[in-house]
Amino acid sequence: FLQEVKSDLFEESKQLSMADLSRNMLIVKGPDEDLRPVNVGLLFFSREPDKFFPRCWIELVWHKDHSGRNFSEKYFKGPLHVQLRAVLSFIENNIIEETVTKIPGIAEAKRVWNYPYNAIEESISNAVYHKSYELGSPIEIQIWPDKMEILSYPGPVPPVDAQILKQNERIVARDYRNRRIGDFLKELHLTEGRGTGFPTIYNAMRDNGSSDPIFDTDEQSTYFLTTLPALGGNQVSDQVSIADNSLVFNTIDDVIAYCNEAGNRVSNEAGNRVSNEVSNQVISIVNATIHDKVVIILETVKNYADSNEIFSQLGITNQTKNRKKYLEPLIDNKWIEMTDTKHSPKQQYTITDQGKCLLALIKSDN
Repeated sequence: FLQEVKSDLFEESKQLSMADLSRNMLIVKGPDEDLRPVNVGLLFFSREPDKFFPRCWIELVWHKDHSGRNFSEKYFKGPLHVQLRAVLSFIENNIIEETVTKIPGIAEAKRVWNYPYNAIEESISNAVYHKSYELGSPIEIQIWPDKMEILSYPGPVPPVDAQILKQNERIVARDYRNRRIGDFLKELHLTEGRGTGFPTIYNAMRDNGSSDPIFDTDEQSTYFLTTLPALGGNQVSDQVSIADNSLVFNTIDDVIAYCNEAGNRVSNEAGNRVSNEVSNQVISIVNATIHDKVVIILETVKNYADSNEIFSQLGITNQTKNRKKYLEPLIDNKWIEMTDTKHSPKQQYTITDQGKCLLALIKSDN
């Protein structure tokens, strides 16, 4: 560690005892006869810190789809900086994908990533920095086809709350939970510790063309959740590449068949928009055969929503008959999908590729 951070103590360590070296690094306290490690010393310089701090590791769950059943798990253990670098390396090698687009007339190709590395690094480093190691809760990373969620406990230190997280792109906390952890991470260039974390994440996402990150907690600040929407994959877009603007739809079956076939053409790159005539055809068919709330629902579930949120947007009550009337037809036609089993209290809904295609057909800008 001392060699990597180019500390003067590295050369001095050849003449120092382990006790004196540890004292100079401020990772132990007490006289020689009762020398004891401090918490940050155990977290960074013991091989198994989870022996002293329950579940002091990072859990990563990689979902291959939205079913909640097709996933793989991986645990990253060891000293804090070791597990942090290991999980970042895993994500960089297995999750991050680059898309290169050659633009006519421009020598340099356009390069974007499903997740910009800088945003991931800062988000996970922040979780390691601000987590309470008194709580037996690991840092959890959930990777879905359309987003990455990074969850740690507890939430932000007051006065930062849920409202400030949503409104401010730069958070300046009055107090820090783990200053010594931040010091070590800063020396390793894994975080800056100067209130620049949020701006770094926002800038990385925007420079990549991704949607803004989402930071969330509850009223009691019991957790801190960072959500990074993916660029590409299943990310929602209102644009669809359709080369033939002379499309004709006569029935709902025509619409369903087209979206089933063309759903995988939904793209974050600007495409050719459908004509007003085609858009009007689709709107009329959908309103007449399904209901006139389809667009509102599809817009609401772009970034996941539960039934309460959906029916709040519709202005109607959340009850069984309304779920059957308004939600089930969209599920049956594969325009939205559930994230859990049918009667799960954690049930949420999200748009599918077919739903994105339908939304693009309806929302013409011409």
